[in-house]
Amino acid sequence: MGVGVAKACRFSLLSMNLALLTQPNNVNSKQQNHVVCCRQQRKPISWSVVCGLMLFGLGLISLLTGHMASDLEWYSQRLVHPTFYSRLGGGYRAPIDIWKSQYSKYYYGCSQRGRKFPSAVSEQMSNGYLLIATSGGLNQQRTGITDAVVVAHILNATLVVPELDHHSYWKDDSDFINIFDVDWFISYLAKDVTIVKRVPDKFMRSMEKPPYQMRVPRKSDPEYYLDQVLPILLRRQVVQLTKFDYRLASNLDDELQRLRCRVNYHSLRFTDTIHELGQRLVMRMQKMTQRFIAVHLRFEPDMLAFSGCYFGGGEKERHELGEIRKRWTTLPDLSPDGERKRGKCPLTPHEVGLMLRALGFTNDTYLYVAKGEIYGGDETMQPLKNLFPNMYTKEMLAEEELKPFLPFSSRLAAIDYIVCDESDVFVTNNNGNMAKIIAGRRRYMGHKRTIRPNAKKLSPLFVGRHRMDWDTFAAKVKASQKGFMGEPDEMRPGRGEFHEFPNSCICQKSIMDERERRI
Repeated sequence: MGVGVAKACRFSLLSMNLALLTQPNNVNSKQQNHVVCCRQQRKPISWSVVCGLMLFGLGLISLLTGHMASDLEWYSQRLVHPTFYSRLGGGYRAPIDIWKSQYSKYYYGCSQRGRKFPSAVSEQMSNGYLLIATSGGLNQQRTGITDAVVVAHILNATLVVPELDHHSYWKDDSDFINIFDVDWFISYLAKDVTIVKRVPDKFMRSMEKPPYQMRVPRKSDPEYYLDQVLPILLRRQVVQLTKFDYRLASNLDDELQRLRCRVNYHSLRFTDTIHELGQRLVMRMQKMTQRFIAVHLRFEPDMLAFSGCYFGGGEKERHELGEIRKRWTTLPDLSPDGERKRGKCPLTPHEVGLMLRALGFTNDTYLYVAKGEIYGGDETMQPLKNLFPNMYTKEMLAEEELKPFLPFSSRLAAIDYIVCDESDVFVTNNNGNMAKIIAGRRRYMGHKRTIRPNAKKLSPLFVGRHRMDWDTFAAKVKASQKGFMGEPDEMRPGRGEFHEFPNSCICQKSIMDERERRI
């Protein structure tokens, strides 16, 4: 009884929305809620007993058929952990639209400032200047910039426009102003944080010592910054935080999380030259087809070496990736088979193609592939092209226009970011920084279809796909991808990194808005 009441209370708002959406207008909502609660209290059989019986037969069923076991497992999970939104369609097993979630219309991004959220302090009244040196590639730096604004707000500091990493693997010497619209960045966030382009020269000349540098631990909470960084800032007036990537805790209070969203989804605009080229590529894809998929392939040699996985290339692959792996002296020895079983290995381009075809995308689907240097080159990419002949890259769509960008990996990544964000479906073969950042943005912008592979369940299917017919393989892939298709109910508070699951910035449409739309 206690569990039933708790669940009823937990989902009461959405259950009321459901009732109003699906029942006639003259039905008394209070009476409906009373009936629902009574039903919860009079459950004759515990769900745990039902699911136990179902799972008991799971092993026997799996011996007789391929995909039925996976389906029953999925059903049992839904019965134990039902979500109100999954009942909007009137049933637990409504066919999924691989191009668009039918529930996305009930959610939207919301990150407005709360009335009691403190306003930015002026440069003269702030506690000092905060310098930030970001780390990694474009999207890793993006998380650093986002968190830098939040930290500056916490410290009541004046933020100096962050420095981008020029010494990472990609060796890109682009500055903030070369990638982002710096004036828009400063003006958009003016109510939250005071941002300047540099520490005033007069102030720098008056300093007795150079700016104090420090590196804070990863995922530090606000209290750490107040206890450890603020006293130094007050004493020295200028502090630089180095290697600033994921240095702020993922879980913060909702107002600070919404500030993160304002920074990431609104203040960080690309420069006009980057934005215009990215949009031209989007329009060229849209002229060729009504809708397209963007696939982000992280299959560069350094990433594969770092993963510690094996991809079927024999001794040549083991030697080449092993030599690259020596660059990181602190990496532990990993078992390739063990990493694959844990779902830590990125999918190969061929496996990405098989997953998409199994999900129902046909071979006339258009693909935009965002990629860097693919390990194995054209030979590695050919199986994906065989499955999806209409495959394009930024190099194919904008050969001449792309030339000024070629020396700058971050600017090239920004162009891919734009096309991936604007695509009808976004697919990734891993869960790296770009995949998380774009997945979070697409959730915020209306839960556009975003597919990430459930590598832990897919890996054994790829290994054994030759031992089953295609229909069985496809059914198992579909079952494995439940919960990995970008549906709204995948985003639960406390799950994963906030940049990927910005739950504090996702609001549900009111029932009245939905009613007015239907009328």
